[in-house]
Amino acid sequence: MRFGVIGVGNMGYPMLCGAVKTFGAENVSFTCIGDAERKRAESTGASAVADNMTLAKNSDILLLAIKPYVYATVLEELKTAVKPGTIVISVAAGITVDFVKTALEQKVRVIRIMPNTPAMVGEGMTAVTYDPNSTFTDEEKQLFDGFFNSFGSYVVLPENLQDAAIPASGSSSAFVYVMIEAMADAAVACGIPRDTAYKMTAQTVLGAAKMVLETGEHPGKLKDNVCTPGGTTIAGIRAMEQSGFRSAVMEACIATYDKVKSMQK
Repeated sequence: MRFGVIGVGNMGYPMLCGAVKTFGAENVSFTCIGDAERKRAESTGASAVADNMTLAKNSDILLLAIKPYVYATVLEELKTAVKPGTIVISVAAGITVDFVKTALEQKVRVIRIMPNTPAMVGEGMTAVTYDPNSTFTDEEKQLFDGFFNSFGSYVVLPENLQDAAIPASGSSSAFVYVMIEAMADAAVACGIPRDTAYKMTAQTVLGAAKMVLETGEHPGKLKDNVCTPGGTTIAGIRAMEQSGFRSAVMEACIATYDKVKSMQK
């Protein structure tokens, strides 16, 4: 199957790499605007194509890694170029399966996804929704299983939960970066060199996340395991609670969700 990618920026590039791994470089093409992005993408072995319409005409799968505000314009451009039965992978907050299908005159099958930037290092989390009104063969789903796993992990969600996936994984990596920065700042304040502080705190976050995923233990139980009665960790947990850390994280996620909803109005 021939795989086309429109847009190879921070999100499109790791998915282009995943497509090369899954479908073979000889079957992957792309379009992009910037010369630096084009050179980086060509280094994967994928081929650059001059324009979106040519790419669409020659693709069985078309991934749109573009900003939500240009979707309507790009879909209008592609309307006469996409072949009936083409699988369109939509990568944009608030852009529904029906929006894509209507814009492309119902000729396509749509997979709506929401990945996150850790896909750049093969540790992304992607929420996947298959168009419920289209049929995907077992062979196609097996191919997409390999594709989505090629840049991290994925979960399949009904479309009514796609907006909730943005605070759960799409945007929340930024919240984790803020936490890592704050932890490193504290370590520096206590005398640890900056580079060492970032390495220590980032590895701790990575290890803690791996503990949650691999042990299956509730995060609260893992937290309890670290808290010795009357010890240092519980003192820190108390300070976090006094400062409203838990509430701040929840409010950040809900504010993200509310913004997604407001963008759809």
